[in-house]
Amino acid sequence: MLLSIQNSPMRYSWGAKGAISQVIGSGAALVEPENAADANGSAPIQAELWLGAHHGSPSQLVDAEVVPGCRDLRDVIAQHPETALGPLAAGLREGEAPQLPFLMKVLAAAQPLSLQAHPKLAEARAGFALENERGVPMDAPNRNYRDASHKPELLIALTETMDALAGFRAQAEVCELVTAIADAAPENLAFQVFTRRVREAESEGAMLELVAWLLSDDPEVAAAVPALDSWLDDAPTSAERCRYPRERRNLARIRAAFPDDAGCLTALLMNHVALKRGEAIYVQAGVLHAYIDGVGIEVMAASDNVLRGGLTPKHIDVPELLRVLRASPTPPPFLAPLNLEHGLQLFKPEEPDFQVQRVCGDDVSVKAHFVGPAILLGLNGPLTVTGASGECVTLNQGDSYFITPEEAPVHIAGAGDCVLASAGIEPGTALPLR
Repeated sequence: MLLSIQNSPMRYSWGAKGAISQVIGSGAALVEPENAADANGSAPIQAELWLGAHHGSPSQLVDAEVVPGCRDLRDVIAQHPETALGPLAAGLREGEAPQLPFLMKVLAAAQPLSLQAHPKLAEARAGFALENERGVPMDAPNRNYRDASHKPELLIALTETMDALAGFRAQAEVCELVTAIADAAPENLAFQVFTRRVREAESEGAMLELVAWLLSDDPEVAAAVPALDSWLDDAPTSAERCRYPRERRNLARIRAAFPDDAGCLTALLMNHVALKRGEAIYVQAGVLHAYIDGVGIEVMAASDNVLRGGLTPKHIDVPELLRVLRASPTPPPFLAPLNLEHGLQLFKPEEPDFQVQRVCGDDVSVKAHFVGPAILLGLNGPLTVTGASGECVTLNQGDSYFITPEEAPVHIAGAGDCVLASAGIEPGTALPLR
């Protein structure tokens, strides 16, 4: 079956007004209530459009009569697990319940999201069990682990550019940046202390100590922030303009959105990543990151486990964050796609929870192979999608389908652009995984 699905967008404060509609159109996947616009008639905030079976916002069936008694994908999976999940009905991993292991989102950021990291699978299982044992309510604001899953994620830019922070950059580069800022405010002794600490953070342990200090209540941390504002206010020299335009742009956005948050100093330690349309980053467990601006496709393991590290009014558990954080310097985590055939790309992370195939071109005719169910989203079209059973649909911009396993592989043809998310496992893989 190819089930047409839809959802209404999340309204998080960092979202962009009408941005998801602008990028994917107003096809069947995106539903805006009639009263969504504000009092002035402005487009509503659209932060995330969820496509999947996550309990927080499961996708609705466009035609509720197609699967009797089912309104959304959670109902379909609960009532017809073998049909909906195929081999995944045994669970992706040993001990896991039958579920869709991934979630696709269209994400639109007009302001920076919180600095955050996600746990490894073993860390999530242990943390979830421990908080359950301690009796921490599932909806408590200080709860870290809301499920027993990890949350690696993949982001593919849909706008011409999309800015993000991802991972810690090389220490020599950080030293050069903070020295340039220190030179703009030599009278700020607190920032001089910060600069010295950066220079001394030559190991991962020392970098973790630096992050811990930045998240502490030490008044010297807050006192260092005005030096950054001085640097942002100063007209840059031509050489510096060429060297730090991305950092200036991102840090100015952060300061505007979080004027009372010293998380801007942590951002100085990180890779500032500018993705072009179609480029992707792959954020693994323990990698500190934040999306700054732009619209993209985000596909992740279906989890709510987030450990925050700044740029947020929400709970920050510093010891737990430091326990899972990977603070060694790494290059920006770009993930290059594999070109399977003309017009078909595969973004394949290391985890088996998900992978993303992208079909794009003026004249494509490809077969997309996958194991278990898939979720398909049209970005431009029309494209003709034909399942293995012969069922055929026209995929226009903004349309989305849940594709049941027996339809694999699907044939996609025409002129357009679409993404297809599925589990990242190979045909013939014995499930559940150990």
